[in-house]
Amino acid sequence: MGISMRHVAKLLSVSAFTALMATTAMAQTPKDTVVMAKQIDDIISLDPAEVFEFSGGEVVGNVYDKLVRFDLADPSKLYGDLAEGWTISPDSKTYTFKLKPNVKFHSGNPLTAADVVYSFQRVVVLNKSPGFILTQFGLTKDNVTEMVKAVDDKTVTITVDKPYAPSFFLNCLTANVAVIVDSKLVKANEKAGDFGYEWLKQNSAGSGAYKLRAWRANEQYTLEANPDWFMGAPKVKRVVVRHVAEPASQRLLLEKGDVDYARNLSKDQLDSIKSNADIVQQVGDKGYILYLGLNQKNPNLAKPEVREALKYLVDYDSIERNIVAGTYKPHQAFLPKGFLGAIDDRPYKFDPAKAKELLAKAGLPNGFSVTMDTRSVNPITDIAQAIQANWGQAGIKLELIPGDGKQTLTKYRARTHDIYIGQWGPDYQDPHTNAETFAINENNAEDARSKTLAWRNAWDIPEMSKKTGALVFETDSDKRKTGYEVMEREHQKVSPFVIMFQQVEVAAHRKNVDGLILGPGSASNLYSTLSKN
Repeated sequence: MGISMRHVAKLLSVSAFTALMATTAMAQTPKDTVVMAKQIDDIISLDPAEVFEFSGGEVVGNVYDKLVRFDLADPSKLYGDLAEGWTISPDSKTYTFKLKPNVKFHSGNPLTAADVVYSFQRVVVLNKSPGFILTQFGLTKDNVTEMVKAVDDKTVTITVDKPYAPSFFLNCLTANVAVIVDSKLVKANEKAGDFGYEWLKQNSAGSGAYKLRAWRANEQYTLEANPDWFMGAPKVKRVVVRHVAEPASQRLLLEKGDVDYARNLSKDQLDSIKSNADIVQQVGDKGYILYLGLNQKNPNLAKPEVREALKYLVDYDSIERNIVAGTYKPHQAFLPKGFLGAIDDRPYKFDPAKAKELLAKAGLPNGFSVTMDTRSVNPITDIAQAIQANWGQAGIKLELIPGDGKQTLTKYRARTHDIYIGQWGPDYQDPHTNAETFAINENNAEDARSKTLAWRNAWDIPEMSKKTGALVFETDSDKRKTGYEVMEREHQKVSPFVIMFQQVEVAAHRKNVDGLILGPGSASNLYSTLSKN
């Protein structure tokens, strides 16, 4: 059998990386430091008002604290983080939070209600990608300081515009965008009224278990422990996360002891280390959905028959078996398993004949040409190439456009793609987190305030948006659950999303290191309990 040039390139890349490690004479990792190899090229910014990517979300989750968190053992349960407790008005519109005493930011500044007001204000005024999580409650740049008020140094009230289900609002406060920043420190670094935006892209102003020491895009970030964290000082002084794109390179570094954790090992890499007594595999269920987004600005992709045909042109079983076994499970609905209303229906399987019938109905019996923006990391590249081969069986010529995470995301957010392959993870533990982005697009204009995934793919759905939005006011849990189930089944058939898999996160680590928490989302991957012998 011959060997593909792509495989040769991979081997050369690994060999070159290994040679580089040898020439730089890397030592074993320090005893007070945990070093991780991870794909972190998706980090665009580390400002919590802007971060909406997985790797950046993990940083924010370890550097900042929030008013409210969810219980990792039972995500349906909420507890106070910076909030000692809270009360809700009889009309379910005003929430009063009492802050814990003696909490300090990394700077040494005491945390007060004024910091909460400022944190919400900057999110609403800046209105970056995750801003809608707060603005959906009626907060605007003109009213936010009236809706979010400091009663005294340790008491803050937040008023929303409608009587939402309290669990929905409180779950939204567990999102990264709702973290509390050190207002004095950020104000000291403001430029031209930017709320410290340029400065916070590469600096931090939190109170969490770790503080940001440095970040170099596409290279690494370094966090240092906060000895004064109100939950107790972390055991490990320093966490260094290095960008290593290739799983094979991550495995080599892990086996040599040059890193303590490898976070993106593929099926083949995981199989190869099973017999290594010095390495342990840790598994955690993730709420991340792997999908294709089909831009409805493309006239071919806007045809309903084409959208459905493409769902029949993915060989889900083969991709799982040969590329992502052990790291992803087949899943075809926008709510991940474990969420209220999630369904496990799999209406689509690889069926080229069915796809050809649908393409013929769409007036495209010979297929068409289209592009897909593809992040240059595995398994994304391998999955995209498998889909490219699958679609070729129906005459669809798929051109892959590679790029790093920042490049592909920037293009996706600008709606200048044809097809985007990527992941989406929940921002909070409520079904609306995914329902809103996959099934709501209230304004399809270029300057829309809320830029959901449906908006990014120019899917204009006023009626579905109304139905999905109404579910956040349903206080009967069973009725709300049924509502999401009905919505997902309709969405599966008509949407411009080819939803394929749900992630299972695997972190391989040296046996002398332990304690990484793998939560359901990136912000709940926590370092505070790391330990090293």
